[in-house]
Amino acid sequence: MPIPAFLEPLLARQYGANIASAIIEGYSARRAVTLRANTLLSDRSAVVAALDEAGIEWEPLTWYGDAFVLPRARERDVWDLPAYGEGRLYLQSLSSMIPPLVLAARAGEDICDMCAAPGGKTTQIAALTGTGARITACELHAPRADKLEFNLNRQKARNVTVMRTDARQMDDFFSFDRILLDAPCSGSGTLSTADPRAEDRFTPHLIEKSRKSQRALFDKALKLLKPGGTLVYSTCSVLREENEAIVEAGLQRAPRDRAFAVKPIELPESGDMPRLPVGIEGALCLAPTDRYEGFFVAKIVRTH
Repeated sequence: MPIPAFLEPLLARQYGANIASAIIEGYSARRAVTLRANTLLSDRSAVVAALDEAGIEWEPLTWYGDAFVLPRARERDVWDLPAYGEGRLYLQSLSSMIPPLVLAARAGEDICDMCAAPGGKTTQIAALTGTGARITACELHAPRADKLEFNLNRQKARNVTVMRTDARQMDDFFSFDRILLDAPCSGSGTLSTADPRAEDRFTPHLIEKSRKSQRALFDKALKLLKPGGTLVYSTCSVLREENEAIVEAGLQRAPRDRAFAVKPIELPESGDMPRLPVGIEGALCLAPTDRYEGFFVAKIVRTH
């Protein structure tokens, strides 16, 4: 299935012909199954034992010790593992594991996941903080909120309060030490040539609709962030208009009595990540490959 016709020239204008071709090639790759240990119920060694017992080949990640790549497995192979049904491990793309690591939440803090369903990043934050943080997870749509609560319960993430609301409508009375805004987006980083509906679903209208949501959510996140707090903005898009442009314009609209700065993303031993050029120093954008989804992450700190 070809990608939508308007996308290639859009990518070429942003990245140049060679990088655009590499991104498009990534849409044809079969992405490896990846997962992480749920350290609320298990640990890395227990997941290794479960995979080895099932005869599932695995590879470690240099930048995240709890993550695994299964280069020859299918998701159904993981579904059959008792550890999966018990919530001891969680199927999650490598790219989507990055924002919670960049957020670097700590026990005792107030955390908000503004667009939380289905819960992969929320439960990862809970695990990284050892259930010691107070996490608010927002999800407006009922079926997605149900899925979020199911995953929270299965992984025993008990320190999470689910708010069935649009995060854009949160009262400004709330304030948080750290906010994760994994914003709804066009999904330009996750397109697949194997998807027969890609051309119908991925449209200029979808990009513009996503941008409107992203702008409003970003503005709300800046209002809810405490002095000294950290906002991580991420999308599964590789398009500047959903990424750098949202951050740059949002910071320009910020209230004059508050100051914010984009801080460099530092992940140890992450040199193998397929990085794309970015228009904001310190931000991260990944190309779609056989291991990674196309993904953008920026870290913003409220300095006063």
